[in-house]
Amino acid sequence: MAASSEDADRHPLWALQRQLLEGHVWTDLTHAFHPGQPHFPAFPDEERTQVFDVSKDGFTVHRHTIVGQWGTHVDPPSHFVEGARTLDAVPIEQMILPLVVLDISHRVAGDPDAVPTLDDVTAWEERNGAIPAGSFVALRTDWWKRWPDAAAMENRDADGVSHAPGWSREVIERLVDAGVTAVGHEQTDTDAGRSTSAGDYGLELLWLQHDRWQVELMARLDEVPEAGALLVASWPKPLGGSGFPARVFAIHPTGA
Repeated sequence: MAASSEDADRHPLWALQRQLLEGHVWTDLTHAFHPGQPHFPAFPDEERTQVFDVSKDGFTVHRHTIVGQWGTHVDPPSHFVEGARTLDAVPIEQMILPLVVLDISHRVAGDPDAVPTLDDVTAWEERNGAIPAGSFVALRTDWWKRWPDAAAMENRDADGVSHAPGWSREVIERLVDAGVTAVGHEQTDTDAGRSTSAGDYGLELLWLQHDRWQVELMARLDEVPEAGALLVASWPKPLGGSGFPARVFAIHPTGA
């Protein structure tokens, strides 16, 4: 039921919440994490045990043993930069941001090593205006559709080299200059597979060195518009945390 004008005047944020529910689509951009899922090869797998069972104890409790960078997760600057901001220092005002989607999925379909170019940014801005300062820029590759097949996500050749898309230096530098708050992507790493296979994580370092944060292993970016949506990201608040699974979703108008 729509809010009355009196209710809207008295409690405008409550009215806004009802408006967002009734006139918008809410799209979950998060993978549910579980043992055996795709992850950075050097990380141990999740261990999950049941501590209490509702049938015997009246309630259920699980113990999860995971690394911070597990499933769809957030990386604060401290993930790569000593002394930089940790998760608990990211302000809550940064957890709801304008969402910009750079779509290179059509190129990735024919070339898994594809990365975004400045032409992609220019084309987006010609259609939608300048990328907003303080926004969240997500790279759509449709790589998320390979989840949870670890071999498909890594996409290694006979020599063990991974062929997976990633960001490019020119675009990362452009987003830094534009004042973008955070980036996200569907693959395991910021850097393309050929770079990570050679031990090169320079683009992730570059981004985090500029006191920005990121979300890795996003899902369903093909279900949100390239402009006009809001991105909401939230995570637990470990003191001094260097990464944690996140819950990320988009809100966008119906039909957009």
